[in-house]
Amino acid sequence: MNLAPWQWTLALAGALLVGLSKTGIGGLGMVVAVIFTSFIPAKQASGVVLPLLICGDLIAVLAYRAHAQWAHIWRLLPWTVLGVVAGYLALGRMGDREARVSIGVIIVGMVAVQLWRRARAKPGELPELGAWFAPSLGVLAGFTTLVANAAGPLMAIYLLAMRLPKLEFVGTSAVFFLLLNFFKVPFMVNLGLITLDSFSFNLLLAPAVLLGAWLGRLLLPKINQRVFENLALGLSAVAGLRLLF
Repeated sequence: MNLAPWQWTLALAGALLVGLSKTGIGGLGMVVAVIFTSFIPAKQASGVVLPLLICGDLIAVLAYRAHAQWAHIWRLLPWTVLGVVAGYLALGRMGDREARVSIGVIIVGMVAVQLWRRARAKPGELPELGAWFAPSLGVLAGFTTLVANAAGPLMAIYLLAMRLPKLEFVGTSAVFFLLLNFFKVPFMVNLGLITLDSFSFNLLLAPAVLLGAWLGRLLLPKINQRVFENLALGLSAVAGLRLLF
């Protein structure tokens, strides 16, 4: 890719945040989407970002796989696969603006659900969720991840709703997204969004992903659980509003 120096600076910063989001604070993932779409068209940016996310996923799985809660992964994954197929069918019919608005509405809506649950909660507990929650969130996450690699906030909302401690949160998210992102690759190649040119660009950015992942591992143990939850939820809300406005 022929980029100006300022674009290379943004690309390296985005790759650094990919690694940091995978091993530290998951909500930073949406900031990555905002960075890359500031100098690459939104659909093309989705194909550029995906291999970087997989690189970060691999590191996070190696670091946190022992903490993964497989019951939550299997509960979401089949529904998420359906959502990916729906996103694949919709992507060719949606413009960038329609995709952004629809994903923004989904994320803001799910943040509102989590805040509503917090407001209703008795001290030390949250209200039970209905049987609809995992299937509906899984389908929405699959749709948004195919269209714009934007499932991170939705996964964060689900794991916060399940009251997972931060290490289980990161480990479960890492394994889930590694499986999901590998599943997405053939769809993105078929849509022409991952090419040899874009993958060569990914290889140049990979060291920045590794550096970010290392920084995330240093940072995570120092973050208080409540602060971690508030950061994840707050960044999800900001990401949804950013897509809307």
